[in-house]
Amino acid sequence: MNGNIPRKIHIIGSVGSGKTTLARNLSRKYSIPYYELDNVVWKRHEDEDIRRSDEERDNLLNEIMSSDRWIIEGAHNHDWVSKCFHNAEIIIFLDTPYVVRIIRIIRRFILQKLGVEKANYTPTFKIFMRMFEWNAGFEKKSKPKILDMFRQDKMKSLIIKDNRRIDQYLNEV
Repeated sequence: MNGNIPRKIHIIGSVGSGKTTLARNLSRKYSIPYYELDNVVWKRHEDEDIRRSDEERDNLLNEIMSSDRWIIEGAHNHDWVSKCFHNAEIIIFLDTPYVVRIIRIIRRFILQKLGVEKANYTPTFKIFMRMFEWNAGFEKKSKPKILDMFRQDKMKSLIIKDNRRIDQYLNEV
């Protein structure tokens, strides 16, 4: 593994920004385990997902962060995730263009309904429509808060529009 690659990486971005794909690719390439924050919040069951209690969620996140190498990805920027931001050696903000995210949400839904792409949840039309709401909300509310957090807290962050050149970015960090 390249010694320049951070060992604790937090990836944040909207629905359809490419967080999971980037986390999976970095995990595979650099042998760093990755975790989805949605799976920290939810206990996945075949019939129905069950939301963890705040205590269970926080304990699970603390357990993940206590390891010496991790990639954590998610759209969450709530208070309970702030410790993850502060423990990360770098925060990658995938600021993928809005239209690209819309196209990815549509494509993902079609592929999941066809059974070509796996989902951690049951891909219902209701969730599909909610993804558009989450995407718009992220753009209007979360994105400004994240950028402000980077400025105020002087966190080591990387803002990218396209994750295809991620290795080049990480080697420059």
